[in-house]
Amino acid sequence: MQQGSEALDLEQALRILRRRMGLVVLCVVVVGGAAFAYSRHEHKTYTATAALAFRTNQVSQQALGLPPVSDPVVQQASNVELVKLGDMAAKTASLLRHGLTPEKVTASISVSGLGESSIVAVSATAGSAALAAMIANTYASQFVTEQQLTNRQSAQSALALVNRELAKLSRDQRRDGAGLNLQSRAETLGLLAELDYGSPRIAQQAVAPSSPASPKTSRNTGLGVLLGLLIGLGLAFVLEHLDRRIKGPEDLEAIYRLPILGGVPRSTALAGASKRARNKQAVSPLGEAETFNLILAHLRFFSVERDLRTILIASPADGDGKTTIASHLAGAAARRGARVLLLELDLRNPTLCQRLQIQAGPGVAEVLTGAVGIGEAIRRLPLGACSGADISAHTLDVLSAGAVAPPNPAELLDTRAMDLLLLHAKSEYDLVVIDTPPLTVVSDAFPLLAKVDGSVIIGWVGRSRRDEAQQLHGILASSGAPLLGVIANGARSACPSSYSSATHHAPSRGVAPSGDSLSPDGLVAGARV
Repeated sequence: MQQGSEALDLEQALRILRRRMGLVVLCVVVVGGAAFAYSRHEHKTYTATAALAFRTNQVSQQALGLPPVSDPVVQQASNVELVKLGDMAAKTASLLRHGLTPEKVTASISVSGLGESSIVAVSATAGSAALAAMIANTYASQFVTEQQLTNRQSAQSALALVNRELAKLSRDQRRDGAGLNLQSRAETLGLLAELDYGSPRIAQQAVAPSSPASPKTSRNTGLGVLLGLLIGLGLAFVLEHLDRRIKGPEDLEAIYRLPILGGVPRSTALAGASKRARNKQAVSPLGEAETFNLILAHLRFFSVERDLRTILIASPADGDGKTTIASHLAGAAARRGARVLLLELDLRNPTLCQRLQIQAGPGVAEVLTGAVGIGEAIRRLPLGACSGADISAHTLDVLSAGAVAPPNPAELLDTRAMDLLLLHAKSEYDLVVIDTPPLTVVSDAFPLLAKVDGSVIIGWVGRSRRDEAQQLHGILASSGAPLLGVIANGARSACPSSYSSATHHAPSRGVAPSGDSLSPDGLVAGARV
């Protein structure tokens, strides 16, 4: 189950990415393009590096009277700080000019050690490659000159001090151990003063770079693309979280964990057919009925092991096209030669008579209260047939909610009389299609869930809310009601995902869920559910 949940989460993430791919691509293009444009217009700078090599000798350290340094890390840090000290920036600016000031030279110079070696890098950054190299080389050479002078002066000062100590010694004292040590130290200091031994030297001259150090157009553009991708993905998932609408049939399938029985796409063709049917009493075209024929075929496939006589059509909220689909589904079954009863149990807000363009009369409410018999309340409507067949060849029986809304619809539907009505309908008809009130709005239809052979859930793609669908799924899961599948209303394709191979057989036009009605002359479009 854990692997299934992870796969489901991955599928959901992929669906979100497919839906929001335009936003992700837009963010990548905008941010990546902005980074590229900024890099192209940014002022170019060049960096050149000179290398200084420090020579540390224990003998020279002892000769100068300095403590020996054994830790190379400490020695390297000391060398780096030494390069930064002094007035090298002022001397460099004075020698090079080019509008340079000590402050500008200091800002352009970067000093760093190369690991634990005795090499110190002096890097200079400028708007010109040649100027960057001149600054680095001049700074390094001035430092070497300064250090040579300082070391020479230190050696001379130490030599003078040693000579004064030797002058105080007698001839015999100069021959003993202390005197000999002073003489050896004097000789060493003389050599240091003459040869500049131990002073740093330039290990590598800076050369003018061939490419700018900044901006790095390729790097910045790549980082911009990556940042745009992260922003796009973040926005996609945030918008998906904020937008609670059902985006596609796959969302309905994932929420209800039921197969998709079919998709009912929107159609403007039926609206014109509706007007022709009302004004000219013409038979409406039935190419769109193939959508519901496909749904009926899927119902038979998914319920092959059960006797499917009563189907409850439910939806989480009002306006999902539940009554429209129930009417067309019943009409499609009746056209196939079945005896079908369309039963309206939305006693609070009955709309079936208006959609069928028939006068309201006694219905379910009157039958359940005993005011009329079932036979008196049922009305038989002729259906238009295709291929020039007799217009009265097929009929659909309709039992509407009733002429007057009862004061207690929930109690009325949970009575023995309702059970008897369902038993009578199952015994007289091949199929009973039941239209109910929305299940998350009122509880009237809850007692019927366990009394029918199966329930079909309607969800309107692009309009139904995920939280309402999830609420209904929780209700149905705990009720133990037999569930058949989901119909995606307003889908782009009439073909369910489980039957992608039937794509070529699915009709290109379908019933507009925003308002179909069933007239005595055929399935036509009109009112809104």
